[in-house]
Amino acid sequence: MQKVTVRVPGSTSNLGPGFDCLGIALRIHNSVTVTRARSRQSHPRIVLETADGFFKQTGRRAFPFSYSIMEQVPRCRGLGGSATVRLGILLALNRLSGDLLHRLAVFRVCAELEGHPDNAAPASFGGFTVVGSQRGGPTVQRFNVSSRVYFVLLVPDLEIQTKPARAILPSKISWIEAVENCANACVTTAAFASQHYEKLRGAFSDHLHQPFRSKLIPFLPRVIAAAEKAGALGTFLSGSGSTIAAVTLHRPQKIAAVMLAAARASARTIITHADNHGAQTFNH
Repeated sequence: MQKVTVRVPGSTSNLGPGFDCLGIALRIHNSVTVTRARSRQSHPRIVLETADGFFKQTGRRAFPFSYSIMEQVPRCRGLGGSATVRLGILLALNRLSGDLLHRLAVFRVCAELEGHPDNAAPASFGGFTVVGSQRGGPTVQRFNVSSRVYFVLLVPDLEIQTKPARAILPSKISWIEAVENCANACVTTAAFASQHYEKLRGAFSDHLHQPFRSKLIPFLPRVIAAAEKAGALGTFLSGSGSTIAAVTLHRPQKIAAVMLAAARASARTIITHADNHGAQTFNH
């Protein structure tokens, strides 16, 4: 086998209070194609780091390859774009090497390279994912998400890099706020796991990151308020932003329109559903 294509879903993560733990794969995808090459190729840093991570994990000798990406996931918008690239490269190299690693091991390599697992998990396994922490590495529980659920994405023409978006977060929050975040993350998890989506209403409130990242995205509070007034079950900053995601069972077009109007900024909207398949590998 000389050539492999991996179709990887983008994702929305954190879901408000589930910082670095909760994520959902979306039906927007990047397709990464990797081909064995005869000589060493020039690659961007993210590809080089990912390939090094794979070959170190497997202990196999590195081989040269070329790659290409068909992109549908907006870059630097909090939709897991970097995770799609890393996971696509990892799964393609794994297939070209004879599937040396199982899917959980590939996910763990991807999460380590990303520095956080909340996009790598849904991209790997699809659906709604909850990442836990154990001594052997992160664990994942996943649940299908019904096609009744719409995700309305407001995607501004504003790029947010993850590193500075993390740098503005405080080192401490109050005990009361921490307890409220835990409660809301638990409610969110229970609602998605049970598919009782109406219970999501009010559960996306967060104290860990959204109030501080609104300094980078000043229209965040009014977009959230407008979407929820229009009937969304809840609205939150997707990852570190700048995308704002609303969850609804009804009237997604209306919610998209009010979000765009409330932003009063250059932006576009995407209406989509969850991807319950996760990354898929195709041989050529």
